[in-house]
Amino acid sequence: MALEKVIVLDDELIIRKSLEAQLRKRKYMVATASTLAEAEALVQKDSFDLIFMDMRLPDGEGIQLLERMASMPSRPIVVMMTGYGTIESAVKSMQLGAFDYLLKPFSVEQIDICLKRAEENSQLVKLAQFYSQETGGDSSGEMNLMGGSDSMQKLKLMIKKVAATGATVLINGENGTGKELVAHEIWRQSPLAGNPYIKVNCAAISETLIESEFFGHEKGSFTGATERREGRFELANNGTILLDEISEIPSRLQGKLLRVLQEREFERVGGNRTIQVNVRVLATTNRDLVAAVQKGDFREDLYYRLNVFPLAVPALRERGDDVLHLAQSFLEKFQRKHGIKPTGFSKSAVAAIKNHTWPGNVRELQNTIERAVILSENGKPIDHALLGIAGAVKRKPAAVGRKLVGV
Repeated sequence: MALEKVIVLDDELIIRKSLEAQLRKRKYMVATASTLAEAEALVQKDSFDLIFMDMRLPDGEGIQLLERMASMPSRPIVVMMTGYGTIESAVKSMQLGAFDYLLKPFSVEQIDICLKRAEENSQLVKLAQFYSQETGGDSSGEMNLMGGSDSMQKLKLMIKKVAATGATVLINGENGTGKELVAHEIWRQSPLAGNPYIKVNCAAISETLIESEFFGHEKGSFTGATERREGRFELANNGTILLDEISEIPSRLQGKLLRVLQEREFERVGGNRTIQVNVRVLATTNRDLVAAVQKGDFREDLYYRLNVFPLAVPALRERGDDVLHLAQSFLEKFQRKHGIKPTGFSKSAVAAIKNHTWPGNVRELQNTIERAVILSENGKPIDHALLGIAGAVKRKPAAVGRKLVGV
């Protein structure tokens, strides 16, 4: 996470000026203070990311300000500085929340190392806050991409090939086919698997808030913006972002998204500072984006920027006996979850599962099996009546004309 605003708190003018110059050279916005009172006034007036704080000041100890900032909801990272360092003072400042401790005189290299560590720590903290606020967690990791049908084997091969690159991927498929799972698998197999993976459900965010969700906002930029907030693209820096249901983003935002994809830069809502990010983009859609482009609902240049490597996820009705393997996997999962132990599926249930067209795809199958397990009895097989689907419906032929990339 990029650090932007820094306070240099030191009563020695030469320290303040030299450190300020070093920070400004690295494009930080810097405020200086020579007393605790001046620094506290700055913190109360604006949001700062980092404070280089001298241990001894004319009106008290730096640790006093560290203690007072402990109750702040989003306090700055603090690096203590001193020319009179002791183990006891270092330990106490760390216990009170200081991030680092520098002994004077320090070198340019020491400051650079400190800044790098602080930026890495800031992103980890923001990511932890983001993940803890996400409702429902990341269900993509609950199971692997299952299935041995030809269509799934070809899809897995394409995932393996594109995962090793940094290419933008557009994942298309019907509702419930597992597009998010495909995106998660691309990230998991990529060189970025150890870096952030941030999801944005474009259909679930109101039009008035989606720009702020994407790019963040500055304090006071709109009613309710009580502090600066980083957007999803910023959180995903050096990692991967998934734009789920990309077709649902409003027209007014499509141009700004195009700029991010082309230039990897943007401004927060209410801000004028250009923020640069290094992000791999994955996107999903259940709509025909070519038709949306022809209707004028989706920008053509944005479509081509997203459609670098298209992947089509096959519908469940196109996957042959994968449906039976998935049904068995879901059965075992929900047996463990609910503590109910049916002995499997009856012949009529197997026939019903094979013949049903599954318009809701894998999601519908999962919900159907969970309901059947809840209604079942220990020691008895699940009959087709518990599934709540027709048992003698002929399976519709697979859709014609949809192909996976490279197939």
